[in-house]
Amino acid sequence: MPDAAKLVGGVCLAILAFVVSGMIMPLFEEDTNFGWFTHVNVAVGFICGWMVIGARAGRGMTSAINVGLTGPVVMVFWALFIQSCNEMVRVAMKNRYDGAFEAVVAIFQIGAEWALLMATIPIWVTLLAGGAITGVLTEYAWRTWR
Repeated sequence: MPDAAKLVGGVCLAILAFVVSGMIMPLFEEDTNFGWFTHVNVAVGFICGWMVIGARAGRGMTSAINVGLTGPVVMVFWALFIQSCNEMVRVAMKNRYDGAFEAVVAIFQIGAEWALLMATIPIWVTLLAGGAITGVLTEYAWRTWR
């Protein structure tokens, strides 16, 4: 059931995904074509904010901060998985894999490489601080507009 807390959680995490996507892009090679990278991450952020943070609103400020810290971690996991699948399909279209199993394994290899690439202090500070703020704002929205 849609409510203000889910909307606030979704919008805040989508904004966080947009900001962090902008921080991640310079870490890749200069000639990287990002295409729908930011758009997909913003959509994943909105869905995770709606389902993870917004759905758990109303349990108090401590829980709000804890859920706010969990939301970006879930968002990063799903964004990495989706972007890795996209990269695997792009590479598979060039006939670089010998079989389906090798392509599936490549998803996790690509995801692990990109996770290491984005494992910088500024990115994780932004994610965790933004998540805590998102949790508090979501809790405030739940208390204000029930």
